[in-house]
Amino acid sequence: MILSVSRRTDIPSYYAEWFFNRIKEGFVCVCNPMNPHQVSEIRITPDVVDCIVFWTKNPLPMMERLDELKAYPYYFQFTLTGYGKDVEANLPDKKTELLPIFQKLSEKIGRERVIWRYDPIFFSNRYTVEYHLETFREFAGALNGYTDKCVISFLDLYAKIKKNMEDLSFYELEEGELRTFAKEISNIAKQNHISLGSCAEKMDLEDCGIVHNCCIDKELIERLIGFKLSVGKDKNQRQECGCVESIDIGTYDTCRNGCAYCYANSGAKNMEGSAAKYDPALPLLCGGIEKEDKVTQRKVTSLKETQLNIFDL
Repeated sequence: MILSVSRRTDIPSYYAEWFFNRIKEGFVCVCNPMNPHQVSEIRITPDVVDCIVFWTKNPLPMMERLDELKAYPYYFQFTLTGYGKDVEANLPDKKTELLPIFQKLSEKIGRERVIWRYDPIFFSNRYTVEYHLETFREFAGALNGYTDKCVISFLDLYAKIKKNMEDLSFYELEEGELRTFAKEISNIAKQNHISLGSCAEKMDLEDCGIVHNCCIDKELIERLIGFKLSVGKDKNQRQECGCVESIDIGTYDTCRNGCAYCYANSGAKNMEGSAAKYDPALPLLCGGIEKEDKVTQRKVTSLKETQLNIFDL
């Protein structure tokens, strides 16, 4: 299986100790987001985990302990945007802290295993087309040689974030303007030897030099592990999403990054209440198993095809 850590919250940044405890124990418990009383117990030992995909805006709390993952292939999706604290309230300074962290992580594990996410992109009175292009150019220059790929997306205006976006004077571009922007950002990436992909975009941007991306990327994982995988598209994601199947071990309403565009938190009060239940010793993130919960052991297996090394084909 492929382990997603996590689309729902920033585990590397806020819950690293819990994650390493789960690795040490060899299992994790995850609530069904639609029914929190349905709990899956999932084995996460190296014989069944083919790869771990981390999603984070700040991996620093994990970086000194990565040797504990030597039995596991893994890579990072590292989100690094140009927004200020009016949008991403609780992040360290991008230029003085997060860019150097990105560079250090790349030096530690290799550029192929650190994917830069400049997403989601939205436009406002402050975050104009010119602002994004200038920031992207600066960041791409700083990350030249530290990553092979950048992933972008344009903001989807979910109902739960609509008020936040209105407060930020959010506006949308016409399709022609958006394509002109996409071509310019693609050229900047190319100049810095970075390929550019889009995440779950309905618009086809290939003529702008931007391919449809797979964040849970079968081809990348196969290169990292040296085996073919028997795995299909993740049916739980949007139609436009190119990701293959994975198991996400995160919990909604637990991310402390404070991003105005976040779809994974239903509000600050709910997030604070959930995060207050955090205990790194428990198998469930930000909560314990209650007496009314039904715990089921989920059957998991390796996805490797007949253990045949692809380099022998």
